[in-house]
Amino acid sequence: MRLTVVGCAGSFPGPDSAASCYLLEADGFRLVVDLGNGALGSLQRYAGLFDIDAVCLSHLHVDHCVDLYSYAIARAYAPGGPQPPIPVYGPAGTCARMGLIHGPRGDDGLMKRFTFETLAPGSASIGPFEVTTAHMNHPVETFGFRFACDGRTVAYSGDTGETGELVTLARGADVFLCEAAFLDGPDLPPGLHLSARQAAGYAARAGVGHAVLTHLQPWNEPDKALSQAAAAYDGQLSLARPGQLIDLAG
Repeated sequence: MRLTVVGCAGSFPGPDSAASCYLLEADGFRLVVDLGNGALGSLQRYAGLFDIDAVCLSHLHVDHCVDLYSYAIARAYAPGGPQPPIPVYGPAGTCARMGLIHGPRGDDGLMKRFTFETLAPGSASIGPFEVTTAHMNHPVETFGFRFACDGRTVAYSGDTGETGELVTLARGADVFLCEAAFLDGPDLPPGLHLSARQAAGYAARAGVGHAVLTHLQPWNEPDKALSQAAAAYDGQLSLARPGQLIDLAG
């Protein structure tokens, strides 16, 4: 299994990164996890435009899903003709939400480039991946994911405030992609995002192998986020960066 960070900026694209997007590959299967603002362009550095086999969307905030609409356009108007549908796994209402980006009446034609599967907490298979999903603590329905293949695991928080579900989802994972939108400060809003220190605390409680902090706000100082996280977790720790490749040998 191989993980590539395509985009890791939180809430909006930064000068050096698209919004949230990750590419998981195993046994020739390519799974895209989230497609935020600017991610489709960056994704083409790491995979062919029409070489994606499936997409998972953690939730329907634009910094995690909006480029699915752009991908529908690419698949509908490809020079060789419309590309066959691929599955998109997302929260209830994903198809309607994507269609409304086109206009107030939606667009069924573009959305026919995908088949839509509604996520629910539990387990399922997507290609070679065994996928566990759980609800996170965020203002809209949001899922965290655990992907397992060939004895290796990657957990992903999606967007979340504090929740015990995250420890269960990430327990013992080889790699834990955890959102860390906030730095320490007074009166952080509850039920929205984690601070770098909180994210690292979850990594420690879950006993993960490598904690990768992501969904990084472009206006936060990366070194400060890393130092605050290091105070709560003494394992392998890094900040996500575009193009970061983590190869998980089976």
